[in-house]
Amino acid sequence: QVQLVESGGGLVQAGGSLRLSCAASGRTFSRYAMGWFRQASGKEREFVGAISWSGGVTLYADSGKGRFTISRDNAKITVYLQMNSLKPEDTAVYYCAADAYQGDYVRADVWTRQDLDYWGKGTLVTVSS
Repeated sequence: QVQLVESGGGLVQAGGSLRLSCAASGRTFSRYAMGWFRQASGKEREFVGAISWSGGVTLYADSGKGRFTISRDNAKITVYLQMNSLKPEDTAVYYCAADAYQGDYVRADVWTRQDLDYWGKGTLVTVSS
């Protein structure tokens, strides 16, 4: 069974940092673009960022540019979301997702439409003021 499992969420003060991890089961994920979404309470889920399978291409939403960095380790089949300078408005459940298309780039339309093939169950990030 294909699975994406997020970890690393928690409570952090504003201005602090967290690193989220998403571990994938199945070697095939090393050839998929992977990325992150988030959903705050009472709001729609929104795109955070994505990375191509080689790590050579990244795409970020404006909300995280300059503060969030996505990386991946294909040997561990894990993608990371490093979040710095966190703000209370970053509080949300963060979800990992994967696009099963095996081209080495990020299909912006797919991530914008949230039309992904695999989803994790999410990890909660709470940023206190």
